[in-house]
Parts: sequence; structure tokens; C-alpha cells
Amino acid sequence: MVLGSAGSLTVWAIGVTVWAGVHERGTALAFGLLIAVGELARTGGTSEGERDTAPLAAAGALAYALLGENGGGATHHGVAQVVTVTVAAGLLGGLPHLAAGRGPAPEQLARRTLSVAFAAVCFQPLYNTGALADLVHPGPVYALWMTGVLAVTALCDAVLAAALARARTGWPFAPLLRDELRAMIGIGSAVCATGAVMALTVAVAGLWALPVFSLPLLLTQLSLRRYAAVRQTYRQTIASLARSTEIAGYTPHGHARAVAALSRAVGRELGLSRSALTVLEHAALMHDIGQLSLVDPVPAGATASLPAEAQRRIARLGGAVVRQTGVDPEVALIVERQADPRCEQPLAARIVRTANAYDELVRAQGPGGPLAALERLRLATGHDHQPEVVEALARALAQRGSGALLPWDTARPPGGAAGAGAVT
Repeated sequence: MVLGSAGSLTVWAIGVTVWAGVHERGTALAFGLLIAVGELARTGGTSEGERDTAPLAAAGALAYALLGENGGGATHHGVAQVVTVTVAAGLLGGLPHLAAGRGPAPEQLARRTLSVAFAAVCFQPLYNTGALADLVHPGPVYALWMTGVLAVTALCDAVLAAALARARTGWPFAPLLRDELRAMIGIGSAVCATGAVMALTVAVAGLWALPVFSLPLLLTQLSLRRYAAVRQTYRQTIASLARSTEIAGYTPHGHARAVAALSRAVGRELGLSRSALTVLEHAALMHDIGQLSLVDPVPAGATASLPAEAQRRIARLGGAVVRQTGVDPEVALIVERQADPRCEQPLAARIVRTANAYDELVRAQGPGGPLAALERLRLATGHDHQPEVVEALARALAQRGSGALLPWDTARPPGGAAGAGAVT
């Protein structure tokens, strides 16, 4: 529905623009060039926990949507021209990325189109008819009014992003919306502020203000690119550590990734935030690393069947190893507390414990194991496993459709799903 709405809006906008002609072609060309350069410098998210961002393009599009004057002279472009310029420039700047097969995704373009159109609808008709001048006098109140329009636009974009993610993944809507709203506090607020300041400055100083206000966001975009490279190295380090137990013969092949995938699915069912899911996934990947300290490997790496004290000792050793790697301390805490008494564990440690037990039970029991494993976990909810976590695991497995309760697919690399984009 979102793609259809954005497509229909684009067709209407192009038709109106072609019929009425392009107003202030120099201004349209300058903003279109700015949006295209911003799209060209887009930073692609590489995992589920990262965003595909183009803050310069987003700020330029919002500034064009809120532009009422250029160098003291009134502009006359309307909503249709704003949408046409945004879509055309976005496609032009995104062509190299599309040719390289790294996006942006159609839903990201649709979100950008609808968000910019919303801001333009809130501003252009009121300004062009003079109604805005009657409602808000020039000065600080005018700037506050523009900021309010951008805030409402950002809120609508967050709702739209959460709805798209919900439709794509089937995850609960509330945590997705919470993640999108949190993201708005960071780069989203910078984009909205830059868009407002850019529109106000161009109204006074003309188009020369565009390169001046583009430079900070362009530098920010370069910093985001470096940050994405660091995060990629970080994930590769964790994946290598997780595989060390498999290479050494302490755990079965694919066990760590299976537990990580199960844990992440259960965390989503329980409404954990995006950042909490990332910490949970990393802890699940390294939950067995303490076994490297054992002289004799545990048969099949099945620690869930060991005595409680042996489980806690392996978990503490694993937590100590994780702390030495420089990984997030929260990850080490989850690893070392995965075998503690249930009532003393944080929620993430309970999830890892249940996911690990499920995967080990399935592997041990062969065909028919998934059903029997879930039954064993349900019988153990009185002491070892939290009932809510076990039921969340059952729901996550049931969402696999006709293949419900089959062993988890371990072919997917950790964090391999495309991240949801932001308005940026």
C-alpha cells in the first residue's frame, strides 16, 4: 500500500509538473543537485541493527519542501514540483548504488517521497495563498512553526517506517516504533534542524547558503561511513570468536548461529529494542566460548545436561574471555550469567539459556525432536526456564509456517537481514 501510494503520488506530481511547467528552474536545479549528491554519498546499512542513511539528501528535500523565498523573492513551486524534484534527484543519485546492487530499497524511496510530500502539503499551500502570513508573522514564531512541521513530519515518518518493518518482518509494531523514535533523536534531529535552517537561510541569502550548510552534514555522512566500517569489523570479530569452539571441536557446526537466531527471534517476540537485540545476538553467538577452557570437551557440546555448578563455571569462564576481547560489557554479563538460577538472571540470559537448551535437545533427539524439545522446556518452566520465554520461542517457531518446529535455519549469517531505513 505504501509503495502504491508513493507511486501514485509520483505519477500525479510528474503529470502536474509537466502540465504546469517548472517554476524557478535554477532553484529546482540547485536543490535537485543537492539531493542527488546526498543520495550518491548514501551510507548503506550492512546489518539489521544499522540504518541505510542519506542525511544530506533528506535535509535538502525537506528544505525544498519548506522553501517560501529565495534571496528575498517569493517562490511559486508547489507540492507537485517538490515531489517531482525529490524523486528525480533521488533516482539520479541512487543509480550508481542500484547498479552496484546495494540499494536504496524501493520502500526507502517511497518513505522519502511520502515524508517530503507531507511536509510540502503542510507548508506550500498555506504559504503560496498567503494564509501562512496571516497565521504566523515573520520572526521567531515563524521558525518555531517550521520546526513544528518538521517534528510532525518526523513522527509520521517513524510511524511509516515501523509499519513497513512490521509488514516486512511480522515483528511487534510497538518496539519497532520505539526504535524509530529513538533514531530520530540522533541523526534525525540533525536532519530536521539542518532542513529548517537551510530553508530560512536560502530565503534571505539565496542559493549560496546551500553549500555552506551542506558541508557539516556531508562530513557527518563520511563519519557514518567510517562508523559502519568499524561495526562491520566488530561483527566479523564476534563471528570469528563464535566459530572458534566449532573449529576446536567443542560444539557442533552451526550451533552458535542457531542459538543466536533463536535468541533474536525470541527477543523480538518479547518486544526487545533493536540495540538490545544486537547485544542479545552477540551474547548468544559467544555463549559457549567458555568451553575452550575445558581439557575434555563436553559430549556434543551439550552443556544444558551438565550439573548446575559445571554450567556456571563454564559460563563464568566464557564471560571472562569475552571481557578480554573488548566487546560490549553487557555481552559479557549475559554470557557469564546464562547458567545462574533463573530468578537471578537478566531477561537476555534467560533467552540464551532457553534457546541453547532447545537447540541441544533438537540435535540430540533427531526427527521429531522439535516437538519433544519444546515439551521438555515447558516441563522445566518450574525451575530452569521462564514460561514467557518458552512460549515466545514456541511462537517464533510457529511463525515458520508449515515448517514449524523444524530445526532453525543456520545458513543465514548473523544480522544478515537488511536494516530498515530512516527518513535520512
